[in-house]
Amino acid sequence: MSTENLPQSPEQSSRKPRVAVVFGGRSSEHGISMVTAGAVLSAIDRTKYDVLPIGITRDGRWVLTADEPERMAITERRTPNVEELAESHEGGVILPVDPANREVVYSEPGSVPKALGEVDVVFPMLHGPYGEDGTLQGLLELSGIPYVGSGVLASAVGQDKEYMKRVFTSFGLAVGPYMVIRPREWERDESAARKRIIDFAGEHGWPLFVKPARAGSSIGITKIDDLADLDEAIAEAQRHDPKILVEAAVRGREIECGVLEFEDGPRASVPAEIPPPDAHAYYDFEAKYIDSTPGIVPAPLTDEQTADVQRLAVQAFEAASCEGLVRADFFLTEDGEFVINEINTMPGFTPISMYPQMWQASGITYGDLVDRLIQAALNRSTGLR
Repeated sequence: MSTENLPQSPEQSSRKPRVAVVFGGRSSEHGISMVTAGAVLSAIDRTKYDVLPIGITRDGRWVLTADEPERMAITERRTPNVEELAESHEGGVILPVDPANREVVYSEPGSVPKALGEVDVVFPMLHGPYGEDGTLQGLLELSGIPYVGSGVLASAVGQDKEYMKRVFTSFGLAVGPYMVIRPREWERDESAARKRIIDFAGEHGWPLFVKPARAGSSIGITKIDDLADLDEAIAEAQRHDPKILVEAAVRGREIECGVLEFEDGPRASVPAEIPPPDAHAYYDFEAKYIDSTPGIVPAPLTDEQTADVQRLAVQAFEAASCEGLVRADFFLTEDGEFVINEINTMPGFTPISMYPQMWQASGITYGDLVDRLIQAALNRSTGLR
């Protein structure tokens, strides 16, 4: 149901829009979600918006947190967690389930629930399952609260690497060789599933990348060069997701491109290149977030290559029915073909993350980028669109 035509009181129409920044969550990317949310909280124009920080603990409890983004950074190679910022270890935040009422309530055992006021838009800074995958988006649709980013379907497609690749292939985008091991297949016959992976390696060669099918931030991924490390790689991937993806290595340069939705449709940023990190086997979690391996912005590409990757990034955005923003990741192969690796519907969003850097190089500052996303969400109705 659309909420854009609901009547507003004079008080509602004159007050600043309230933005609930939601972060943390139950996935393996809890800490990175907090880091990106801290950067967004620092950038939101407080003269223009009221802000309500809401954290989701690792066990799924919604809590009020301190509005202290400086405490949400990586320190001593350690990511933060919501429990450290929670104002109470007993109370919880409750979203409305009535589209005609956007009032958020705070409740503690033995106390009268406290109204926190209405929320006009949610900025969901969640990464991974239970937030970036369409689950939170579905809750917000039921609540009638607008939100930043893609809707239910696109968020789910963007999280599940198997179906993401299936969608891309159906729209004519090139993807690298891959295979999927589903949990029932593994439980039914481990040896047969393992043999399928061995046959895949025989066809496409080593190395292989074994990864959770529905995770991000390079968490749970292992690069293996032979059979000796296969079982350990499978166990590591399954620690994050019972469904695993096995990919053949695509030899080429790693190129990323940001997509942002404007009034006249999605546009692509200048692309960036991720050079091979010196201290890591590939661009893994530590290379991205702990050691902050710098990307090259803009990527050293020809004008024709730049135009090609920008076109393909927008094509991927449209293929998955995305909204708001996307980071599209590609390989530029030795024969000059762009092969899409994946999209990220809520990419890393610190000022040093590649998505904001690409738009900075395209003429949109970090603060303007945050504001543009909030305004776009405020102007978009919930429901079918």
